[in-house]
Amino acid sequence: MATTERHGFRDIAARIREEIIDGRYPTGSVLPAEPELAERYGASRSLVNRAMQVLAAEGIVRPQQGRGTMVTWLPPMLHSPARYDRATRENQGARGAFDAEVRALGLEPKHEITTERAEPPADVAETLGVPTGEANCLVRRRRLLASDIPVRINESWFPLDIAEGTVLEEEGPVIVGGVKSALAELGYPQTSARERITPSRLPTDAEARALEISPERTVTEITHVGMTAEGRAVEVTITVAPAHYITAQYEFPLA
Repeated sequence: MATTERHGFRDIAARIREEIIDGRYPTGSVLPAEPELAERYGASRSLVNRAMQVLAAEGIVRPQQGRGTMVTWLPPMLHSPARYDRATRENQGARGAFDAEVRALGLEPKHEITTERAEPPADVAETLGVPTGEANCLVRRRRLLASDIPVRINESWFPLDIAEGTVLEEEGPVIVGGVKSALAELGYPQTSARERITPSRLPTDAEARALEISPERTVTEITHVGMTAEGRAVEVTITVAPAHYITAQYEFPLA
């Protein structure tokens, strides 16, 4: 009996997953209540509940108190150097790479942005070439959502001598093309970048809350450093996202 039941709820999870991916239940929508799903699939509510637990563990759905179970499935966003191309970042007035990527999926991007002048962490200070122990940087913190689904959080650090009193201090998605376009307009166009990717780690409590995921869900961390033609680092951006939302791809020459 246990074997039959186990296959039952996994089969129901597979059917719901397929219908989500096919668009029957669009991303950002709320699934029918469990009694309705139980009737639809000819199963008990307990089996449907266990199927929901499987899908939630995969990051495909997310229970929300007072609202029901939201569909949070997104195809993994391809993280590659091409996303930083200016034409891509500014496509149809996009506010950066993320904005363009989300609109391409037919979803609505949302940016929650705060800024402050702050003392950078020691490793960020070293990268930017500023003294430690001083509030000599601007940090621009963003929570990025796709149709109200938290997808990424990041913080971008800039030397204050570049960012002070500029559009980078504005707390809103006002920069067409994102921070790289803003820096270029300020006279600091980036010509190269380097990235360090930590593909899978557990989130901090604050990260889990911001991303609205369970503490057991793994996240990917990307540290991006943008540099000018003179070799000066003018941006350090640290991005954290649920691991299942990112696929990294790189192309490079071989000797």
